[in-house]
Amino acid sequence: KMNSKSSSILKQLLKLSIPTVIGFTIQMVYDIVDIFWIGKISNNAIAGVTIFTTIFWIVEALNEIIGVSSISLISQNYGKKNYAKTELAIEQTITFKFLVAMVAMGFLLFFLKPIMSFFASDKIVELGISYGYIRLFFLPIMFSSFSVNTALRSIGDALSPMYIMIFSGILNIILDPIFMFEEIPFIKITGLGYGIKGAAIATVISQSLAFLLGFYILFYKNKKVFPKIKNLLKLDWGIDKKLLTIGLPNGIDILFRNIFFAVILKFVSLFGNDAISAYGIGSRIFGIAFLPIMGFSMGGSTLVGHALGANLEKRAMKIAHTTAITLSSFMTLFSLLIFTFGDKVMEIFSKSPATIAEGSLFLKIGTLGLIFIGIGMGLSVAFSGSGYNKPFFIATFTSRWIVQLPILSIAILILKLPIIWLWLSFLFGDITEMVIFITFFKQKKWLKKRV
Repeated sequence: KMNSKSSSILKQLLKLSIPTVIGFTIQMVYDIVDIFWIGKISNNAIAGVTIFTTIFWIVEALNEIIGVSSISLISQNYGKKNYAKTELAIEQTITFKFLVAMVAMGFLLFFLKPIMSFFASDKIVELGISYGYIRLFFLPIMFSSFSVNTALRSIGDALSPMYIMIFSGILNIILDPIFMFEEIPFIKITGLGYGIKGAAIATVISQSLAFLLGFYILFYKNKKVFPKIKNLLKLDWGIDKKLLTIGLPNGIDILFRNIFFAVILKFVSLFGNDAISAYGIGSRIFGIAFLPIMGFSMGGSTLVGHALGANLEKRAMKIAHTTAITLSSFMTLFSLLIFTFGDKVMEIFSKSPATIAEGSLFLKIGTLGLIFIGIGMGLSVAFSGSGYNKPFFIATFTSRWIVQLPILSIAILILKLPIIWLWLSFLFGDITEMVIFITFFKQKKWLKKRV
């Protein structure tokens, strides 16, 4: 009987998670192709986009706060079969997140240049801004697209977001060289020649079409719940308050995490522009490892929400255990591949020997922490599915700011050790984060949490 239950949970987990992983895979393929084309412009262009992206994702904390809250609200109400509240949660998520993105856009438009100037020379900053301003103007559309996909997954439809992300990713890959180059490499067809701006234009066109397609499916084609466009024009403070508070610890976690990555970028910049480029390329490659993490986190969280909404606590426990085992298995496989072929992968994106050498080292050291990340993030679906999100903030703050940063500061600033110690500091942080997630999971406070 237990084996049958375990098999059923794994089957449902795979059914919800694999389409999400596939969708994110296409998006990540785009990210990698994007950095490949940007590398054709210059190493400085890679550095500029890397710095902008690091700053840009700090505001992703706002998306995370509302997004994580919406998973709990939508999936638990759906698990209770309260479809009216499910529809209200979907409507408010889209409206409220759009407004929050407008505020974030205004803030970054004003402060982007001085923040970027902290990390690099004027030449690199100008390249990053050329790309970045275009992306910022479409931040509300980007957030809204995330909202639509999350809503669909939370009501058990993982296939539609997958198809939307595949469409968007492939379109982006096609549009990139057309908009960037006067003559498209390899095929020698005339392009539009917008340079680094072209990469941003291709992205916002693809994201906008993805949002429109997802919006149409959610509001007109899904057969489970029926949100209404007219309800997007009003705010419901009761729901909006929950959207802000349930995921607040998770959002603070992402904020501190992304600010920390900006601090890391400053440490990387101490080793020169080749190191920044290596970090940018390596981060995109590591993004591949986070595809199953994102996919299974969303799938596992949705299943936990459904189980807790129906008061099936033992099932919720089993879902979290199954997610952790599955993710750690994926991470082990990825680690072996990157450790073996890391240097070959770097050679695809850069011809600079220094960038290749430093990037290869980053990849090989970084893979060591992936298995620990897989275990911790697998168990964490219990927190996001239940709405008990305090562990996310505690895990990030402790692992990154209390453990990793002091190690990094002593090694680089005081002892003047080589860049390998920058990469090694991530491993100590990853282990700490896993231990904290396991501790909170075993306390079982999340089992009694409802939204």
